[in-house]
Amino acid sequence: MKVYTKTGDKGTTALFGGDRVPKHHIRIESYGTVDELNSHIGLIRDQDMNAHYKDVLIRVQDRLFTVGAILATPPEKEVLKNGKLRLNIPRISGADIQLLEKEIDTMEESLPPMTHFVLPGGHTTVSYCHIARCVCRRAERLAVHLNDIEPVDVLVLTYLNRLSDYLFVLARKLTSDLSADEVKWIPQKD
Repeated sequence: MKVYTKTGDKGTTALFGGDRVPKHHIRIESYGTVDELNSHIGLIRDQDMNAHYKDVLIRVQDRLFTVGAILATPPEKEVLKNGKLRLNIPRISGADIQLLEKEIDTMEESLPPMTHFVLPGGHTTVSYCHIARCVCRRAERLAVHLNDIEPVDVLVLTYLNRLSDYLFVLARKLTSDLSADEVKWIPQKD
């Protein structure tokens, strides 16, 4: 299989199911941003950190491939004529969301309560988490926008929302683990 197909040379691409759409289509923007997020999470996973966080991030990356496949499939193409799902992959489940919530709760047990917004930074690894969090929020906004046009599985929307929360708390936890400074945002008065 060649990497290049030349089928997208005129600015269109194929969705799962065969329909061709412009490369700027909201569906392409949605799953393209999820792919971008997945790359940022790979960068975080490549950092020196607790193996448990790396294991969770690998699971997240797997789930993001699932999210991308779901977003790449128009609702009318999801089911074949015999009633079976076209996508032969697991779906996002409540258990995927519960895993993120459990991880958030566990990390927060060892962190001081938030009293202010936190300025991103303090350590390269922490900054990577904040960048991924921002990309995740963008992916969520795009998926919500797509949902305004065509239905998107509500668990996909919930997963992206919870993942951004997870990435924020992971940034705080890594700040603590790495003995980096967590700088509170205190608005300066003129």
